[in-house]
Amino acid sequence: MFQTTRRRLALWYTAVTAVLLLLFAIGVYLYVRSTLVERVDDTLNHVVEVVERSLVIEPVNSDNGRSRINVEASFRNNADTVEDDHIDLEWFSPTGKLLWSTLSEPLDIPIHVNRTGETVHVVRQRDGENSSLLLRQVTERVEVGKQVLGYLRVSHPWFEVTKPSRQLIFDLALGIWLMVLSVGASGWFLSGKAMEPVRQSYQRLKQFTADASHELRSPIALIQTNVQVALADLESAEVEGATLEHYRQQLKVVERLTQRLGKLVNDLLFLARQDSGISKESFSPCPVDALLMEVVEEQQLLAAEKDITLSFKLVDPPASETNPEMLENWFTLIGNWDQLVRLFTNLIGNALRYTTSSGWVNVELARIEENNRVSGLRYGSPQLQVKISDTGIGIPAEALPRLFDRFYRVDPARTHTNSKTATENTTGSGLGLAIALAIVENHHGQIQVESTVGIGTTVTVTLPIGLET
Repeated sequence: MFQTTRRRLALWYTAVTAVLLLLFAIGVYLYVRSTLVERVDDTLNHVVEVVERSLVIEPVNSDNGRSRINVEASFRNNADTVEDDHIDLEWFSPTGKLLWSTLSEPLDIPIHVNRTGETVHVVRQRDGENSSLLLRQVTERVEVGKQVLGYLRVSHPWFEVTKPSRQLIFDLALGIWLMVLSVGASGWFLSGKAMEPVRQSYQRLKQFTADASHELRSPIALIQTNVQVALADLESAEVEGATLEHYRQQLKVVERLTQRLGKLVNDLLFLARQDSGISKESFSPCPVDALLMEVVEEQQLLAAEKDITLSFKLVDPPASETNPEMLENWFTLIGNWDQLVRLFTNLIGNALRYTTSSGWVNVELARIEENNRVSGLRYGSPQLQVKISDTGIGIPAEALPRLFDRFYRVDPARTHTNSKTATENTTGSGLGLAIALAIVENHHGQIQVESTVGIGTTVTVTLPIGLET
């Protein structure tokens, strides 16, 4: 599919460029050809004017005022000049009889007065074979008063136009062909570059669809199985105390699976809204210190069950800060309370889930002030930094780049050495860190993960105090 689309894009790009180049070449050719024709016509008209000025007019009869042209005296000086320019002269009598010519053979073309220039086709017979000749001609009637003294016809070979025109056609055709080949190659390359993000998005969509289908299939299949077993037992057994307890357990399993399925659907819906940009959460001042206290307090029960020490630390403001209003809002930022609760609940929950008994998880909140190192003046926007460190099992270095991918699990089998951790991990959807990344990006912040297998993991979340536009 992508190769076909890429091929079509390259072909369309090449075809459109070829058409534009062809139109450009036609325009250039017509412009150059018309320029050459005008140049020839200007030359012919200039020759006509020069010859007319050099004509020697002699009176024939002084009584009636008639005159004639002295042909020998008039054209003797012009013959050599026009021959050098490949121009031929012909002088005709008032009756149309050829009196003088620089041509070796008469053209045998009737006189047609035309000062704008015309192209004539002459056919000659030489040695029994016909030969054609194209000429550009200008014909002028020479008059004195009302007396017509004769006709002057100036001819120029047409190859002065056809020869450069043919060369121009060849050059333009060669240039267009080479340009089309270059455009085709560059179009193929650029279409591949343009299709690469689409290909990556499509691959992510395919992977996301496959993973989502897998995650949805498991709870649906379990719900269906439990319902079928309950219905089968209902048909084959009487309703007694023990049977009621059995049904109660099955319904609890169905309820738990339904809650898990609902959470997965809600997570998918949240990510879809974030991707589409239709999420319209309101932002308001959020005291992050109070928020983290609530989240840590909620997670203390899970930490106690696993015998994990969960601590929370606030980095106090510097002693130089004495502004009461600033101190009161030292850990306050503009954000969405519910999203931030979800963010830190996911991160602290992951730290507890992958930390073994007798370990510890530490949450630290600090405010980072950007100061000018030279003058010490404050500038820019301060940020809040939350570090969540644990002594858990750690994450392999090769898994860190894909850690925030949706449905990605570090362990493909979704199990770990600790049986309790393995059981908890199976209930996860693989969307927690993807949701965390979406929330951080929605708040224009950054999230970084540093981890060493067997030692622990540190997740650093940096959020700006003021929401950037």
